[in-house]
Amino acid sequence: MQLGLRQFRIQAKRVHRLARELKMVASSLCSTGHPILSHLIVTRKCNLACAYCNEYDHTSAHIPLETLCRRIDWLARLGTRIITLSGGEPLLNPNLTGVIRHVRSRGSIAGLITNGYLLTAPLIQEFNRAGLDHLQISIDNLLPGPVSVKSLKVLDYKLLLLRKHAEFHVNINTVLGAQDSNPQDALMIARRAKELGFSSTVGIVHDSWGQVKALGREELGVYEEIKKIGRNSYARVSAFRDNLAAGRANQWRCRAGSRYLYVCEDGLVHYCSQQRGYPGKPLEEYTREDLRREFLTEKSCAPKCTISCVHQISAIDGWRAPQFPPAPAGLAPEHLIQIETPSD
Repeated sequence: MQLGLRQFRIQAKRVHRLARELKMVASSLCSTGHPILSHLIVTRKCNLACAYCNEYDHTSAHIPLETLCRRIDWLARLGTRIITLSGGEPLLNPNLTGVIRHVRSRGSIAGLITNGYLLTAPLIQEFNRAGLDHLQISIDNLLPGPVSVKSLKVLDYKLLLLRKHAEFHVNINTVLGAQDSNPQDALMIARRAKELGFSSTVGIVHDSWGQVKALGREELGVYEEIKKIGRNSYARVSAFRDNLAAGRANQWRCRAGSRYLYVCEDGLVHYCSQQRGYPGKPLEEYTREDLRREFLTEKSCAPKCTISCVHQISAIDGWRAPQFPPAPAGLAPEHLIQIETPSD
């Protein structure tokens, strides 16, 4: 009986989450005047030291709950539909559950990206009660290596805890092209995710600027196999990744700074995790005029960018003001599209 009630609760939450996500997509198609997704850094501190990562340190103080709540309030004021909490390692912030609860109280979809090391059954249950919608864990290899210790061997027990207790959506992400992993590792990780009832996604390793590194023949074969496993994943926008895997640049307009915001530990808005410094403006000074400007700003890093979340969010507006071909001579960028100007 208890198991039946839990399954009913999980299914009810899934239906409610889907309804909210469909509403989010509909409102985003109708209006370009608000961010769709914002990544909010809740701590830069991390318990690991992956060699490829440039998003952590071991000394930063945790960002206070009051500060994070103010930032969430401002994101809500701008109309942000999804707020994903990240780091560093967000589970190191002792106020994380309160942050999730505040995200939900402002009507946004709540996401979390974690390395999973610090997950416990009581913490997962706290996330259930706080209203977490999505959790993603990145697993890089089957066994710990010198570049990354985010291995299936270490994290499989955490995945079992999630299967037993989580009432939110869980996605397992793996990356092809990592320095110390066999391409077959990624395939095994994706199969394990499916076996446990989770969705799976695959990324392509990038450099410190978010630019693609070419995949070899074996990696390309593994990439195609993982796509079949993850075809029912919530991250269905993957044509950009197909191009990158084949060594082709993408022609698209990156909407970072407008539809996608990356808010660092200092409360500054950046294009993304790999392009920190631009525009580098305090969130509480960020306005709809900034959103309108960045909606049409071309980013030179876009053609070989591998940052999946920015691609997926930008795809919603892929039919509006495309980056290619360029505007005719003498035509101002803002004339490419009628951008909604909502009242504050």
